[in-house]
Amino acid sequence: MNTNNQIYDHEKLHTLRPLVVLTGPTAVGKTAISIEFAKKVRGEIISADSMQVYKGMDIGSAKIRKEEMDGVPHHLLDILEPEEPFNVMLFQRFAKEAIEEIYDRGHIPILTGGTGFYIQSVLYDIAFTEETDTSVRERLEQEVREKGAEYLHEKLARIDRTTAENIHANNVKRVIRALEFYELNGYPLSEHNERERQRKSPYLFRYYVLNEPREILYRRIEARVDRMLEEGLVAEVEALKKRGYTRDMVSMQGLGYKEILDYLTGDCTLEDAIGKIKKETRHFAKRQLTWFRREKEVTWVEKSNFQDIGELIRFLLADFDAYVGSRLL
Repeated sequence: MNTNNQIYDHEKLHTLRPLVVLTGPTAVGKTAISIEFAKKVRGEIISADSMQVYKGMDIGSAKIRKEEMDGVPHHLLDILEPEEPFNVMLFQRFAKEAIEEIYDRGHIPILTGGTGFYIQSVLYDIAFTEETDTSVRERLEQEVREKGAEYLHEKLARIDRTTAENIHANNVKRVIRALEFYELNGYPLSEHNERERQRKSPYLFRYYVLNEPREILYRRIEARVDRMLEEGLVAEVEALKKRGYTRDMVSMQGLGYKEILDYLTGDCTLEDAIGKIKKETRHFAKRQLTWFRREKEVTWVEKSNFQDIGELIRFLLADFDAYVGSRLL
């Protein structure tokens, strides 16, 4: 199969439903690689990120700039205002709509980002149900107000350590959701997620996880945070604060935003805020890798095994060709 700007048959795209996942820990370099890969396979990129959906939150979310896209269409960027809620159910709906539009154009959808549960929700078409009984959630929300986020996180760890390890204590909404799931269903959310991983995917997919040695990844994280500060992260958060956005909003819980907000409200020094961002980002990367290691049918791509991006892209193209190419022509 010639993957150099190949246009695929529309009917076969809809029948076989090829899909690429290109993910990895934060700061590993997904953006540049996804752009080059997409150009080779006539792909369009769907952002699997919980923060890049928000308008005006560009620096802290490491959102790709228009000029960096190099003509490759991107989806699920700047679609919500910061005061609007966003969750995995909304992501799944928006992503599935984008995927169908991409197939209609004879292109390949490429899910790129580091939110593993978002990727899983699309890959295995997880069925979500809205809970109508809100009494458990309301009680848990009262508990966190009275006893704090750490208390609730420890409570989750006692009943579902696997889920607790993948959620930061400050992510109160996800902690509450996991506890709520357990109380309403009688078994842990991690058990539910494992069952969902056994579902058959409606897509002919290839799931790539980019990785590199921890010391290199941590240096990249440090450099990225420093670059965000140079590009105006403090001013970005200050502008959001002036618009009335507060720490209890989903959007302002993102890494970088809540720490700088603490600085702007006088709860810590800028130096402390920066140190915390770097530390929490490293911890976040570790949680991401833990999640990806639990996923099935994953191809790990160690960047250090390749001389440059060009060689890595050639590997991805050859692997993708071998897996689905012959079925598309």
